[in-house]
Amino acid sequence: MASYLLIESRDPYSSGDNEFCLDLARRLVAAGDKVTLFLVQNGVQPARSGAEAAGLVALAQDGVDVVADEFSLRERGIAPGRMHPGIRPSPLEVVIDRLAEGCKVIWH
Repeated sequence: MASYLLIESRDPYSSGDNEFCLDLARRLVAAGDKVTLFLVQNGVQPARSGAEAAGLVALAQDGVDVVADEFSLRERGIAPGRMHPGIRPSPLEVVIDRLAEGCKVIWH
């Protein structure tokens, strides 16, 4: 079993290729790999409650660890209590921790 850290920095509202990262995470976890999806910069936009985030919520239910950068959330006025279930705020240090663990990283 391999471990992957997928970093999504784009929001689905201005970028048409966000499905790439979600589909990759879905396929990796289905293959038995450990996957963390780290939302950063504008990638945190769909984490807010009320935003269309069915794909992210489904990933979390399927076993992907979906986390959103705390700083990016604060910069966009998204409070931790106003996020979709299954998506949790996380410090940037999670990236360092996953790198130290030997995760394979893909930044999108």
